[in-house]
Amino acid sequence: MRYRHDPEGLRLPVKIDATSNGEFAPIPLAPEHHHAHRLAHEAATANARRTGLDRRSFLVSAAGVASTLLAFNDAYAAAGRRGGWFDLPREAALDGPLARSALDGREFIFDVQGHFVNPTGAWTKRLPGGARPLQMPRTQACGPSKGPGTLDYLQCIGPDEFVKDVFHDSDTDLMVLSFVPSTREGEPLTIEEAAATARVVEKLEGTHRLYIHGRVNPNQPGDLEGMDELASRHRISAWKTYTQWGPDGKGFWLDDDAGLAFIEKARKLGVRNIAIHKGLPFGRRSYEHSTCADVGRVAKRFPDVNFLIYHAGFVAGSPEGPYDPARTDGIDALVTSLAQAGLKPGANVYAELGSTWRFLMRDPDSAAHALGKLFKAVGESNVLWGTDSIWYGSPQDQIQAFRAFQVAPALREKHGYPEMTPALRAKVFGLNALPLYPVPKEVLDKHLAKDRVARDREEARERPDPTFLTHGPKTRREFMNLLAWSGA
Repeated sequence: MRYRHDPEGLRLPVKIDATSNGEFAPIPLAPEHHHAHRLAHEAATANARRTGLDRRSFLVSAAGVASTLLAFNDAYAAAGRRGGWFDLPREAALDGPLARSALDGREFIFDVQGHFVNPTGAWTKRLPGGARPLQMPRTQACGPSKGPGTLDYLQCIGPDEFVKDVFHDSDTDLMVLSFVPSTREGEPLTIEEAAATARVVEKLEGTHRLYIHGRVNPNQPGDLEGMDELASRHRISAWKTYTQWGPDGKGFWLDDDAGLAFIEKARKLGVRNIAIHKGLPFGRRSYEHSTCADVGRVAKRFPDVNFLIYHAGFVAGSPEGPYDPARTDGIDALVTSLAQAGLKPGANVYAELGSTWRFLMRDPDSAAHALGKLFKAVGESNVLWGTDSIWYGSPQDQIQAFRAFQVAPALREKHGYPEMTPALRAKVFGLNALPLYPVPKEVLDKHLAKDRVARDREEARERPDPTFLTHGPKTRREFMNLLAWSGA
């Protein structure tokens, strides 16, 4: 078979790298990660030879994924990280059917945080001359003309690539399109453009495969007033806000005047899901407002509103351990906020895993503690699946890694963390999102399995050719370039 992407098989199917979603500086890989990559590449060469395949054909197979995850296990264990692991039989690295039984799944997968950029949107017309926003090594190769001074490379993170990465090269069934913080004039994806993309997917018979957030920052002039139009013109499934963002660089609290006005407006308009970006600060001035101290207070005050904590309060680069009530940021701060408000598991606070799980894949100890604390604090029915893709490329590796991950019995016994069972994973992957984003029964029963998107996915999997690439910034220089054009 001839491959368009990576024909030599130089890329691994599970992407452990320094890529960020653009909201935090890329964090370099540690020695154990380089060791993991080395072991995985060595295993790919040896196992491809043993199975009679070339490297690329082996790596796009389930056995190639299993081989990679097993190599990661070995590297992490050698570094003393034994709090969790990818629970796969050794034989899966050479046995395709066995690998598929462990890594394939039929779960309903509802990703509540997805992104893409409109490469020809109005925002590009307002850029200063010579600006090259989001230009990274991956995107430099994209676009039809690749002429000097053009922005064709943005096609790499546009709607076509989005549909391929999310719906053709992963098991994702539905996704919520979310929005990045920006001024009203500088949005790289507007609600109108997102709605247009949703209509394109519907024309592909992908009925209801895309839901849409309405971005609101109540500390920005015009956003509160604009909520009426968003609710009336678009099928808003939730509001998205960034408490650490403001046009002057200063954030807000959910229970200050701006925050309370926003919540009351959401209640009045009848869209009572509020997705709140927490945990990833946008610099020193915004750090305070990125914490979860206000979450419990407003959730207690407004029991008829669902508060979806995006990133679950996680702080990238800060290892997770057992719950520490003295810690004032991260997941521990969310746990403390809920406890102080007297909110029990299963209340109106949900923890979303976008970027969080992707980063935790690098550290099985932190992954075990982070997931365990969230399941205990918000409840097993209140953890939501999100991937922050397209920044991380196709989310399939995040899905497969989550299917295989298991928390060590010693930690489960000591801290009361639950075992990662198929039933628990199925709840996180999609069942937990259904009460928040109701999906018509006919869509679940009929359209998702038989529409054109599903047929295209099956056709693609007969001759799989995923890119195994990520699209977000991977170095501090790329990250600073992103900040420069966005004005963050």
